[in-house]
Amino acid sequence: MQLDNAFIPAPLLWSSPFIRWQGRAADVSSLDLAVQVTRDALAARGFDAAAEVEQLVFGSTVPQPHSFYAPPWVAARLGLAQVGGPLVAQACATAVACLATAASASALSGGATQLVVTADRTSNGPLLVYPLSGGMGGSPATEHWVLEAFAADPWTGESMVHTAEATARDAGFTRAQCDQVTLLRHAQYLDALRGDRAAQKRYLQPIVIEQRKGSLVLDADEGVADYSAEGLARLKPALPGGVVTPGAQTHPADGSAGAVVTGREAARRLAGGEGVVQLLAIGSARAEKGRMPMAPALAAERALQSAGLAMGEVKVVTTHNPFAVNDLWFHRATGFPLERMNPLGCSLIYGHPQAPTGLRAIAELVQALRQQGGGVGLFTGCAAGDMGAALVLRVD
Repeated sequence: MQLDNAFIPAPLLWSSPFIRWQGRAADVSSLDLAVQVTRDALAARGFDAAAEVEQLVFGSTVPQPHSFYAPPWVAARLGLAQVGGPLVAQACATAVACLATAASASALSGGATQLVVTADRTSNGPLLVYPLSGGMGGSPATEHWVLEAFAADPWTGESMVHTAEATARDAGFTRAQCDQVTLLRHAQYLDALRGDRAAQKRYLQPIVIEQRKGSLVLDADEGVADYSAEGLARLKPALPGGVVTPGAQTHPADGSAGAVVTGREAARRLAGGEGVVQLLAIGSARAEKGRMPMAPALAAERALQSAGLAMGEVKVVTTHNPFAVNDLWFHRATGFPLERMNPLGCSLIYGHPQAPTGLRAIAELVQALRQQGGGVGLFTGCAAGDMGAALVLRVD
């Protein structure tokens, strides 16, 4: 889908740090986290939301207390009592779906400004109880929203790890290749922390948790493993005889991310001279059954076709890569160098809270392009049900 007159002022794209699940953000509702991070991010950037925002698009995939009212409730707590909007969920492709919704709404309303907010807490996922009148004594059916979703796709009956192993078998990827990609991604992440994390601080907004004896400030990712070739070699495969180990796959996390989407002229005004990001096109695709890591390459192809661009015109790629296999397959399918992907980090290393995952990767894509003088960038990632979603953008 080609996008028309959809822009993000470069400074108005942010993410919280990601905190490994069951960590120090485990007891914070993702709606509360969304309000705190968004409020502080907008204030730090001098953005007057009450004067600018027409609609709030909220992305979240794990239900929280009061999720039924999430978009208008979050908006009201941000001082936008006259603003509402849709709740969007598409697993780890939620960020792209939110940007598509916001871009379309902005274009249809002549460039009106949209606030995109995403947040998820995989920690302490809800246990849902479904009334079942036919059960013995009316006993209900139950579903653990997070754990059962991670355990198996109901259509295939297999977990996401199985999709990675199936893709690796199809392509002939080895355990050594998966470990090498993990080490590369970890080295890139550490490189991005240089200079007292100067690059990260351009888009990371701290999490602030109010406690009985003061505030707890989380301004950096928590739960990033210390990878080494020796350590990876000692890990057992997740499945017998497989190539995916705990070191070559991501971990769930908690976090929030956001962006302001508007028309060209408003974006230039709001950017304060720091440049704008033009959203060019979005693509989605579904791979064959049980081959989720193949979907991001298919989605990227569709997004690039819609934008009228070729892969050779792309300067930087960022990915949501829950498995090292994902990046290996993308490289195999497109020829894009592994070394030019994810220069500032990726979800394989710092984890993924689902809805905010893609938006953080897009913030890192924009930051990497700004460091390189602008140009065309591509984000792509997988989602549940063998789906993938991609976004093509240009940084001026």
